[in-house]
Amino acid sequence: MVLEEKWPVLGRHEQAAGWLQVWTDLGRAPRTIDAYARGLAEYLVMCERENVDPLTANRAHIAVYVRELTSRPSRRGANVVSIDSGSGLANATIQQRLVPVRLFYDFLMEDGQRDSNPVGRGRYTPGRRRGGHERGLVPRLTKLPWIPTEQQWMDVLAVAAEEPIRNRVMLALAYDAALRREELCSLRTDDLDPAHRTLRVRAETTKNRLERVVPYSAPTGVLLSGYLAHRSTISRARGPLFLSESRRNHAQPLSLWTWSKVIRRIGLAADVPRFSTHTTRHLCLTDLARMGWELHAIATFAGHRHTDSTLTYIHLSGRDLADKLNRGMEQIHGWRVQMLARLGEPGQEAVSR
Repeated sequence: MVLEEKWPVLGRHEQAAGWLQVWTDLGRAPRTIDAYARGLAEYLVMCERENVDPLTANRAHIAVYVRELTSRPSRRGANVVSIDSGSGLANATIQQRLVPVRLFYDFLMEDGQRDSNPVGRGRYTPGRRRGGHERGLVPRLTKLPWIPTEQQWMDVLAVAAEEPIRNRVMLALAYDAALRREELCSLRTDDLDPAHRTLRVRAETTKNRLERVVPYSAPTGVLLSGYLAHRSTISRARGPLFLSESRRNHAQPLSLWTWSKVIRRIGLAADVPRFSTHTTRHLCLTDLARMGWELHAIATFAGHRHTDSTLTYIHLSGRDLADKLNRGMEQIHGWRVQMLARLGEPGQEAVSR
């Protein structure tokens, strides 16, 4: 098994390997299986180091694992903030690491090998105090997504303008269609409909397996036309839209990691280090909200099953909120002045008394 070669600890725990095989047989995406394997492997390594049998581990052992995650240095540096410490893994990363551990113990419970799940989960219980909500093992911090300022965006575009046409059209499509990284890199030539300027995002490439058709702008269409002409010099075969041009992987599908490196390089060159492959999606959905798009329309465009997910992507800046407040106050102020002016009109004295 490839996962056991990558994380040998999985091969030393029969139940763990069996659980991952179940998810694989159920058709979960390879990247999901890989993330589950990594999270569970890290937990099992902790169990071996602490001489704990994962089959009999309790909440105290899970707490040791959580403490290790919250104090572990992040490879991205001190800018990543964990629960409240200012260092270590990000809160969202810790939540992701706990998911496979929780699901593994659910599997053991269903298999009759355990009576309870030491990880547990937050849930609503009627009759409990504080609104009936029972907090999960690790408090979940919900932060607004980061988007660049107008100047930062212009700096990014200035750097991107010097990029090869493939990178420029990928950046344009990522924003125009609010595409996730995997959705963008997985596009195929037959997903395009240049006549209507739309592209099909296939279900198997999406996060929640929802296929959708989204439009792209006329300027992006011009870029795309130029890239297709350039692509024909690399390969005339139909298939993956974006191809590698390196000598080692010439004409092979562009990988997710290569695109991440391209975006990272652009962000650093523009002095916008927070710029990532997901920034364009955040920015697009925020811009749609600024233009007054209805929430359900944005959710459909983004490929969200629920509007709750859409709300986390809609980031209205403080300046936008201030503008809304000022406009509202101007209307209220104007109404009050108008009412005061009417007090001096004939027939209004009785009303004032």
